[in-house]
Amino acid sequence: MPTVKSIPGPYRFFFYSFDCNEPMHVHIQRDKEVCKFWLNPLVLGKNNGFSPKDLNLIRKIIQLNMEIIREAWHEHCD
Repeated sequence: MPTVKSIPGPYRFFFYSFDCNEPMHVHIQRDKEVCKFWLNPLVLGKNNGFSPKDLNLIRKIIQLNMEIIREAWHEHCD
C-alpha cells in the first residue's frame, strides 16, 4: 500500500495497488478508522468509523495537499 508522503498529522493517506482502474481517489486511516475520498470532485466515497468532524478535517487536509496526492496517484498508477 503506497503511502502519500509529506502530509503531516495523525492520518495516513494511501492507495491500494488494485485501485488504479478506478477514478482517482485516496484512502485515509487513523487507528481502526478508514475512509475513502474521490478526488474529482472531492467527495466522500466510504467511511468506516470517522466522525463528521474528522471527515471535515480530512477534507480540508486533502484540499490543501491535492497536488501532492494527485502526483502520488500518478506516480503509483501510471
